[in-house]
Amino acid sequence: MTPITCRVCPQRKQLVMSMTRVLLVTLLTASSVFAQETNDPFPEPISSTDGVIRVNFTEFASVPDIDGQPARMMLLSDEPGTRRLFVNDMRGPLYSIDYDGRAVTQYLDIDGSDWGVSVQSSRNELGFQSFAFHPEFNRPGADGFGKFYTWTDSRNTAPDPDFTPGGGGDTHDTVLLEWTARDPSAATYDGDGPRELLRVEQPFGNHNGGQIGFNPTASSGDSDFGLLYVGVADGGSGGDPLNLAQNLNSAFGKIFRIDPLGSNSTNGSYGIPTDNPFANDGDSNTLSEVYAFGVRNPQRFAWDPDNGNMFLADIGQNIVEELSPVTSGANLGWNTWEGSFRFISRSGVSLANQRGDPTVTYPIAEYGQRDPLLQNSSAATGLHVYRSDVIPELANLVLFGDNPSGEVFYVRADELPSGGQGGIHRVLLDDRGEAKTLLQVIQDKNRDQGRSPAGRADLRFGSGPDGQVFLLNKRDGVIRLLVSSMGSR
Repeated sequence: MTPITCRVCPQRKQLVMSMTRVLLVTLLTASSVFAQETNDPFPEPISSTDGVIRVNFTEFASVPDIDGQPARMMLLSDEPGTRRLFVNDMRGPLYSIDYDGRAVTQYLDIDGSDWGVSVQSSRNELGFQSFAFHPEFNRPGADGFGKFYTWTDSRNTAPDPDFTPGGGGDTHDTVLLEWTARDPSAATYDGDGPRELLRVEQPFGNHNGGQIGFNPTASSGDSDFGLLYVGVADGGSGGDPLNLAQNLNSAFGKIFRIDPLGSNSTNGSYGIPTDNPFANDGDSNTLSEVYAFGVRNPQRFAWDPDNGNMFLADIGQNIVEELSPVTSGANLGWNTWEGSFRFISRSGVSLANQRGDPTVTYPIAEYGQRDPLLQNSSAATGLHVYRSDVIPELANLVLFGDNPSGEVFYVRADELPSGGQGGIHRVLLDDRGEAKTLLQVIQDKNRDQGRSPAGRADLRFGSGPDGQVFLLNKRDGVIRLLVSSMGSR
């Protein structure tokens, strides 16, 4: 019998060999990546002693308990036109505080029955997230006169959302509301019910909102004046399972920049600034509201009053916490990157090709959740760029913090690091000669209050007039004012 000869066999053999080579390269690459996988990418911990700054503090004001539980304070800000500070409780109240800290008055409860907001605050991360007063709040005749804004989780999901995740559940909505006071200087809110600007349907019950705020360095006539920045987290769960943060057609994992007094948005309730990075790109698959993207949980942002630089404290997954610069159109990396490292899973990042994508804006400073100074499940918070000389110890520093440990950290504003932990140092509170973290101070106060000492601090910063910096928390109801320790010992 004559053997059958297959003329395609040499080609098939070559194809098989090529496929084998590709498979081997893929396996070798994957094994290299996973060989470098780690849940602790910073071999050198933050120093507990080098560069430590100590500042004093006073108990400035106390915010009322609700049903025997301490106020869940999220934000404190100055409203200079009416010479008052304002602070919110996540359960709904917004309080005004006199500049001397003596009078604390409930200005408005956004969860009140008259408003229909129905604040969802059943979990530690849920509730009245943030607020912002329009820079024209106390300017009669101005378009922004009497207007302020609240960003809150809501149980009321009846209205149609403006933005949906395209997956997950429908746990609640996060709603941006505009309130208009008739008399901005009145002791309590005297306006009508709020106007809804936008509504986001949330797929999961954690890290949904973020901070809202106006750029305090912008003056009337500047292109950024009166524009509201809105932090929208990636929707929750873990690892951004719906892959939304990198999707420019999704609201999630973004920082929005909108004109709350405008009307050229899709729903006609707010405006889209023409200089937003994706507003006029001719691409229907990008949202015009987006200013920056690739964020996970943008709890806090702030501007440097000297140069206008914007910074974000973005809460990481399980490995890296980060402090990042924010510029127009910036991609901060999530969920492809967690800080300077390729994100693999909740349990690890890759050490290979660190900061390897030139299109990504990487952190100026970052730290690992397993650092010995911290507790498990850390979260970057803050932040404040201090350019005053009232507290000389803090001059020209970017201040930020960590939850739940209550650690306060700094990097130098004029010598910004290029990632990693090397430029991070501690700020400790001088309590009658003893250096303490905020959590330790809270625990002492809890004992004085007859409460069990708190296990976490839930630290936030606030700012006031004349270089004032405040520390907030959710565990003892006390607002603390930082003061210089020079000459106090």
